[in-house]
Amino acid sequence: QVQLVESGGGLVQPGGSLRLSCAASGSIFSISAMGWYRQAPGKERKELACIDGNGGYGTDYSESVKGRFTISRDNAKNTLYLQMNDLKSEDTGVYYCAGQPMRLQDTCGTYMGRGANGFDNWGKGTPVTVSS
Repeated sequence: QVQLVESGGGLVQPGGSLRLSCAASGSIFSISAMGWYRQAPGKERKELACIDGNGGYGTDYSESVKGRFTISRDNAKNTLYLQMNDLKSEDTGVYYCAGQPMRLQDTCGTYMGRGANGFDNWGKGTPVTVSS
C-alpha cells in the first residue's frame, strides 16, 4: 500500500495558477497509475486527471479541466503534480490524489473511469479556494 500526502493548496484569485504536489511513500509509486480528484462543497468527489504508471506517461483529463490543468509525475522523487492554470471559482474544493499499481493491460483511465472511488489508495486532501 502507498501512503499519499497532498500539499500546495491555498487561496488564489480567478485567473491565477497553483501547483499541487502529492508525495508518495513506499516502493510502488513508479508502477502505480495516479490521479487527481476534486470534491466541491456539498458535492461528490469528481475525477480530474490521471497518469499511467509502469514507465508510461499517458494521461487523461476530464473535460472540465482539459487545457487548463496538467498532471505530471517525478518517479525519482515519488511525487505527483497538478499544475492548475486559469483557475475559476468552480475549481474551489478539496483536491485529492489517488493511486494504485497499474496492471499491464490497463491505462490510468481504467481506474479513473470507475468514478469517485476508482483507485485503491487516497490522500487526505488539500483545500483550494478560488476567490477574489
